Amino acid sequence: MNRFATKQCTVGRVLSFAGIGVHNGKPASLTIEPAAVDSGYRIRRKFDDDRFSEVIPLQHNRVSRTYLCTAVDLGDAGTVSMIEHMVSALSGMGIDNVLITVESSECPVLDGSARKYVEAIINAGIETQPAEKKFIKIKRSVTVRSNDAFAALEPYNGRAFDVEIDFESDVIGRQRMIFDWSPKRYVNDVSNARTFGFIKDAKVLRQAGYALGSSLENSIAVDEGKILNQDGLRFEDEFVRHKLLDAVGDLALAGMPIYGKFRSYKGGHGLNALVLNSLFASEQNYDIVSASDLPLEFDALEELPEGLELRGYIRSVG
Repeated sequence: MNRFATKQCTVGRVLSFAGIGVHNGKPASLTIEPAAVDSGYRIRRKFDDDRFSEVIPLQHNRVSRTYLCTAVDLGDAGTVSMIEHMVSALSGMGIDNVLITVESSECPVLDGSARKYVEAIINAGIETQPAEKKFIKIKRSVTVRSNDAFAALEPYNGRAFDVEIDFESDVIGRQRMIFDWSPKRYVNDVSNARTFGFIKDAKVLRQAGYALGSSLENSIAVDEGKILNQDGLRFEDEFVRHKLLDAVGDLALAGMPIYGKFRSYKGGHGLNALVLNSLFASEQNYDIVSASDLPLEFDALEELPEGLELRGYIRSVG
């Protein structure tokens, strides 16, 4: 068993990203830096005059809006939206501790998936750290519902996702993906799946101030039973894979990786946030455990994507 299976991890160096916000259409950029053990995901805002806001834990109790994306409240620094793709990449790659600095009110959409975040992490490598990984172990099932849609967290010996969608669209229809997590499987099966939208909704969304930066370069466009993107889909079921990508990011706001199974039907950012709120409503629902407390052999944590370099922890980060 390698150290990645049991030790906390951070990114190998500072990572920088720039693009536009898919909703506000404005320039967007962020950096992801190595961070100390047990710090989790922390976030701050950098302003035009080079001032920084207070550093805030990036956790579920900071979620302020879930319409079309996940937005978090940074207090006096305002809100930052579309955090889910970036956080999905971190969680999907098994990263425990980073400092995120955003320079706009929205994270860059890049190509509409988590691919560019993942590629940067692989290129930079991952540093293992001198502390055990910690997990939120689900002890008791919790479920939230909205009409026939639901999201649930259940006890399970591993880290699994079971996501199903059902759209009144011949292009999408009903799709389901069951995913037992590992970094390699996340990279190959999830990270490339892009966000999507319907042309019939575009005018109303833009009038409301959303999707102003959306294009065929960063979104799958569905119109009258066909895909408008010239190159088509990356996966036959790319739509449900992207919903799973979103769920990985939204659930990472638990503050630690969840040891259990997530299930959803017709879910989305709103139900993902609500199921975390329900989980933490009672300490009877979960335990916080270290890697050595779990019965799993951690095969998933040892299944690494091609090209990823693991390095021992050799520096001090704040």
